[in-house]
Amino acid sequence: MLWNQLQNQGVDLGWDFYGPVLIFVALVALAVPVWAAIGAAAIAMLVFSQALPLSLVGESLFDGIDAFALTAVPLFILTGDVLVRTGLSRKFLDVAEALTCWTKGGFGSATVLVCGMFSAISGSDAAGAAAVGRMTIDRLVESGYPRPYACALVAAGACTGILIPPSIAYIIIGLVLGISASTLFLAALIPGLAILVSILVTNLIMNRIYAWEGGGQMTLSEWLAQLGRALKSGWYAFIVPGIIFYGIFSGRLTPTEAGATAVVVTIIMGFILKTLKLSDFPSMLVSSAKVNGVILPIIAFSLPLAQALAILGVPQGFVYSVTSITENPAILILLMILILIAAGCVMETTPNIVILAPILKPLADNIGMNEIQFCIMMITALGVGFITPPLGLNLFVVSGLTGESILKIAYRAFPFVIFMLCVTLLIAYIPAISTTLLPDIYR
Repeated sequence: MLWNQLQNQGVDLGWDFYGPVLIFVALVALAVPVWAAIGAAAIAMLVFSQALPLSLVGESLFDGIDAFALTAVPLFILTGDVLVRTGLSRKFLDVAEALTCWTKGGFGSATVLVCGMFSAISGSDAAGAAAVGRMTIDRLVESGYPRPYACALVAAGACTGILIPPSIAYIIIGLVLGISASTLFLAALIPGLAILVSILVTNLIMNRIYAWEGGGQMTLSEWLAQLGRALKSGWYAFIVPGIIFYGIFSGRLTPTEAGATAVVVTIIMGFILKTLKLSDFPSMLVSSAKVNGVILPIIAFSLPLAQALAILGVPQGFVYSVTSITENPAILILLMILILIAAGCVMETTPNIVILAPILKPLADNIGMNEIQFCIMMITALGVGFITPPLGLNLFVVSGLTGESILKIAYRAFPFVIFMLCVTLLIAYIPAISTTLLPDIYR
């Protein structure tokens, strides 16, 4: 029905569209790397439709990733890697534990907080899941949590990696839609913290129900003394996120400059603390390059595909077909969220952003949704996909760390999914959550 309406609107969708889509689905089903599947689909669509001369594909690939803003991606990835190797991430855990030790479920709450702290530096959810998981999962089990739930807690907390700025996802969607990454970072601050709070609340509720972790037997003076000791021994770890946040939100640094500064400062701190050696650099650079090497090819091949879809008129046709069914903004917003969550369940965030953002944004514009709010809603909805099967990336990361079944972890993650969806709906229907911190020109 949907594609019939596209045809009625004058969008001639034949095998020049369906063929490449089938190629993409088949390649993904055969476990071909996503970037290769997207590249094959993009080239096939360009050849079949003759939307662009094939000779321009190479130029389009390099032009798409030749953007200063994308330089921030490897820099934030490298910062997160250096942070782990220097041991500064453990200082975050010490402070987070000191902040929450006064309440029942304190170490579970500390785990979520340290995920948020790590997110404020690396901008990557998988890196956060791996780094925090290594530090906390065994201790969570010792505290009384079932191992599958401990894995789910870390996986859910690490979802903030793309939701709390600086976020690689916001850099990419800003590049695709032509929006300043700094503006998106500012807008994402409250929604990202709201997701973090929802995960904290979910864990507290689950802990109250099952009484997994005790604690909370501490006077105010004891709590203040422990917090003081933690801050005294680890205050310097917060210099790095402080530089990033102050530099970006004050306007003194672009995200790329903030990432570069953070890398340099973290390396200097590692040498001062004698936790980093010159011999660590090759493995650090290789590790970060591997992660970056997954992201950039996806962006490079997704952009020609998005161009071909635009030339074929798919975004405009999609808007027409959907609004011909209903023009109720509330229902259309819910439809977009469902599409994003479904896409997040089966594909990684980067290709979803590059392919779906240009298709869904015209629909958001049609119903009068603020473009900043749309970006925040999209990234938040896709973030839920990190803990939903079959391709919940964080589930695979923590499963690889512990050997736990992905299905068991996914089952334990279900309460977190529900609470995160509630926050996503609030972001989608209440613009002020995304625009409160923005200048009036963006509201």
